[in-house]
Amino acid sequence: MKKLAVILTAVALAFVFTTGPVLAKEKTQTVCPVLKGNLDKNVYVDYKGQRVYFCCKGCDAEFKKDPEKYLKKMESQGVSPEKIPTAAKKKSK
Repeated sequence: MKKLAVILTAVALAFVFTTGPVLAKEKTQTVCPVLKGNLDKNVYVDYKGQRVYFCCKGCDAEFKKDPEKYLKKMESQGVSPEKIPTAAKKKSK
């Protein structure tokens, strides 16, 4: 019984240490990538299958100038844009 407890503890620790950083990296977007303001869910850009939200119309225009710059910045902060909703994908075709 003691041996089983040790094995289960080891497996649990291995899981936490191998998947913990990956899970922690996946944060949802909570601030504008351009000005760091509060998000307005009505102002967004769909780019390469991802939806990026902004605080205002000026920020979406700034993002469009160099989207990769802002996506890399978000990635370095552990933020993952959400996927474009299925209905929006069909509508944009």
